[in-house]
Amino acid sequence: MLTVEHITKSYGDKVLFENISCTIESKERIGLVGVNGTGKSTFLKVLAGIEVPEEGEVRHSKAYTIAYLAQDPDLAEDETVFDQIYYGDSTRMISMRAYERARLELELDPMSERAQSRFLKAQEEMDKQQAWEANTEATTILSKLGVHQIHQHVRELSGGQRKRVALAKALIQPADLLILDEPTNHLDNETIEWLEQHLSTYKGALLLVTHDRYFLNRVTNKMFELDRGRLFMYEGNYELFLEKKAEREQLERDEEKKHANLLKRELAWLQRGPRARSTKQKAHISRVEKLQDKTFHTTDEQLNVHVGSKRLGKDVIELKDVDFSYEEQKMIDGLNHLVIPGDRIGIIGPNGIGKTTLLDLMAGRLEPTSGSIHMGETVHIGYYRQGDEDLDGSQKVIDYIKETAEIIYTKDGDAITAEQMLEHFLFRRSEQWNYIRRLSGGEKRRLYLLKILMTEPNVLLLDEPTNDLDIQTLTVLEEYIDHFPGVVITVSHDRYFLDRIAEKLLVFTGKGKIDLVYGNYTEFLDASKKAEAKEKPKKKEQPKRTQKKQVRLSYHEKREWETIEDDIMALEEKQETIEEQLVEASSDAEKVQELFTEQEKIEQQLGEKMERWEELSLIVEEMNKS
Repeated sequence: MLTVEHITKSYGDKVLFENISCTIESKERIGLVGVNGTGKSTFLKVLAGIEVPEEGEVRHSKAYTIAYLAQDPDLAEDETVFDQIYYGDSTRMISMRAYERARLELELDPMSERAQSRFLKAQEEMDKQQAWEANTEATTILSKLGVHQIHQHVRELSGGQRKRVALAKALIQPADLLILDEPTNHLDNETIEWLEQHLSTYKGALLLVTHDRYFLNRVTNKMFELDRGRLFMYEGNYELFLEKKAEREQLERDEEKKHANLLKRELAWLQRGPRARSTKQKAHISRVEKLQDKTFHTTDEQLNVHVGSKRLGKDVIELKDVDFSYEEQKMIDGLNHLVIPGDRIGIIGPNGIGKTTLLDLMAGRLEPTSGSIHMGETVHIGYYRQGDEDLDGSQKVIDYIKETAEIIYTKDGDAITAEQMLEHFLFRRSEQWNYIRRLSGGEKRRLYLLKILMTEPNVLLLDEPTNDLDIQTLTVLEEYIDHFPGVVITVSHDRYFLDRIAEKLLVFTGKGKIDLVYGNYTEFLDASKKAEAKEKPKKKEQPKRTQKKQVRLSYHEKREWETIEDDIMALEEKQETIEEQLVEASSDAEKVQELFTEQEKIEQQLGEKMERWEELSLIVEEMNKS
């Protein structure tokens, strides 16, 4: 168990969290949420021992181990991927490292007696440390995360590749507590689904920050919330957290209302100046002062913003026979697509396949290799890109927004000030006069997003908007899009976000081909899985052996034939029971994994029984013929 006792941490004169305490126990799956800038990443670093709290302490036994994935991993440039992943002083990791090196040496020179000797010795050590299972798991993790060139130097990797290497490093290390800061960034949807399954069987405790709400809901069984310096804890997954948080905030609003009424009565008493002994009067004044000092952390009512946009005509964007190649690699091949007013389009596909390239073409940042892109005369594009805009740290938040517009208008013609829009995007009035350099990375991305929206675009292009934005900001953005009268086209790997906003999908299928699919991401995924199941090749039929007809069953076969149908029915009933239990245990990740394992075992047994029933029924049929 890890214990956090009364820790406080600040950044400059901003207190991130103050006097917070909690415990993390074995097998707990904890999600940490909070608005960007509240100190989530700092809290993770304090627990990982990377930063030290100003007050309080984090306690655990000396043998307690922690694996940590940073939001922006810091890997040694001159080391190889192998050096980064197979590191550590545990005896099992030392054995795995020696075995992998010996295996590579033997592959390079199979006839070398020295290499053969080292390989045999490494195998013996793996046996001794019982490290084969861990090594197989490490190999699987690397394969699933797409980390194949393990002898490549870190300096040669892209940002996305570095994040996957760092994630593999954290997953492979044996640890009592695994801390993950935005693990789904730079992962495609298929890999995220694998990671969900993998973490459900993780042997230690888990603490993670992620904007992926489906991921958060399926992986966690406890939630922490950092809110204005305080830590709130909730039992259950993200869905239950939302319910319990709403209840807590309502109770706090009720308490604030009672407090205000009491203060009002006390002040009225003092103002009337009733006769009383001076000591009693002093006590009364003291009580009023304490009431005035008490603060509440109720959520401010959000501004109802139905922001308008510049008028958009019928002519938006048309792509005709668009090809685009990059260094002889065809990214887009003969794309024809017409964007119409009101479109809500999601763009999906594996990393590096050309999704951002397509947005750049639509935005006019790139020219197609061949074909044409026609842009309507009334189109005004707002483009939120992955790369950070170069924000001036010496500028104040309010001045940065006012550079674009001091006032914008709703669809009904009502004016909304820059200050009001900043509040809607979670910058309180007191924070609007802060210098940009004091903002966290996520707060800067939120500010950059707001600046784009303040230009009142009628075509909004979003490139991975969920990366580095907190869930609260995403909720505000989704609400904005709900009422946005223009066109929205987004690249995203966030399944919840795509389900919320996309009504059509442009799906990259490989070799530059792009399919148009109607519906949201979950509907597309379900349809793909059904199609894949239908297309699965049937088992090759074994060539029939020429053999004499068996005209009777053996004694054991006869007994087996008498009971086999009952056995099959019993297995089918077990299957149905497990399916019911899976629905009931949906929030218990550990129980779900146990049930999945049992389900797979029963499916295998059922398949074997059905094959055996078929064999025996053929024999019985032959007997009846004779």
